[in-house]
Amino acid sequence: MLLSINPDNPQARLISKVAEVLGRGGVIAYPTDTTYGIGCSIFSKKGIERIYLLKQREKKKPFSFICSELSEVARYAKVSNYAYKILKRYLPGPYTFVIDATSVVPDLLVTKQKTVGIRIPDNRICIALVKELGHPIVTTSANLSGEEPIGDPMEVERTLGKQLDLVVDGGNLTADVSSVVSLIGDYPQVLRRGIGDVSWCGE
Repeated sequence: MLLSINPDNPQARLISKVAEVLGRGGVIAYPTDTTYGIGCSIFSKKGIERIYLLKQREKKKPFSFICSELSEVARYAKVSNYAYKILKRYLPGPYTFVIDATSVVPDLLVTKQKTVGIRIPDNRICIALVKELGHPIVTTSANLSGEEPIGDPMEVERTLGKQLDLVVDGGNLTADVSSVVSLIGDYPQVLRRGIGDVSWCGE
């Protein structure tokens, strides 16, 4: 099912409808500030397992998740003073930041090193969804592992729609991914170069 939502002024009624799907453990595709993502509530074990199957991804590679604002990040990650300054400067934006996890994060989303990947995309639809749901949602690019991300919601529907409960159409996006930066340790470390500028990391 394809549901169109205004990317500039998301309709509250439609956001609520999508949040209900997520609240029931549903798996959806939705727009971010890079490409389309696939996600579910971080507290839906069945939903997370469905995404692993859909993506054909190894369980040893946990998914990142989206928070709605900086104050929410502190509930799920141990944010140092230096990390907070970086988050405040670059979020919302096309970055995934790797930070030490708190005990609130479900085990399926925590690495062996007890870290998590957190995003706050500059996209009104996905931020509105997280706020309406009341807690973060899983984020991973809308594609099979190893294949190119999909920026066209119609293509997401054609290729993955049968395995999803809902595809949120927020317009055509790029096929780019976020830059992944680790904030573990004393200095930021670039783990993946994506659409977000990482020159500030000293590389």
